[in-house]
Amino acid sequence: MTAHPTAEWTLQQLREALPGDHTYRFVIHDRDSIFSKALDKGVTDLGVRVLRTPVRAPVANAVCERLGGSLRRECLDFVIPFSERHLKMMVQQWVVHYNRGRPHSSLSPGVPEPSEADVPDSGHRHKLPAGHCIVKTCVLGGLHHEYSLVKEAA
Repeated sequence: MTAHPTAEWTLQQLREALPGDHTYRFVIHDRDSIFSKALDKGVTDLGVRVLRTPVRAPVANAVCERLGGSLRRECLDFVIPFSERHLKMMVQQWVVHYNRGRPHSSLSPGVPEPSEADVPDSGHRHKLPAGHCIVKTCVLGGLHHEYSLVKEAA
């Protein structure tokens, strides 16, 4: 971390982050002055293609930063990964939770990929339908929980 990053400092961080046998294909960055032509050439020399966000498209950055912030606040602030493989596994689990189990206030609250299960009407919004119960599923070792309505065993 540094309070005043420069292009040289950023390129050095990327050199240290990308091992010689990496499988990374892209580095996506905005048009901040820290991302100079020399930095882009240095990244390209590492075997990675540089993609810059569109000009005058602040939403392109905002969506990515919002997702990254949510990932950090909801997952990475609470768990210390043991290895890159462990980190990837955690992020994959969180992405599934984010898209299928986590309510999004912008969707009133809903989930981006709702399950197709039909919920039977109970006649009252505060009562469970007959023969059904609520089941809790732990996500990321109990860091988050998802709840679903299932039929009770006969």
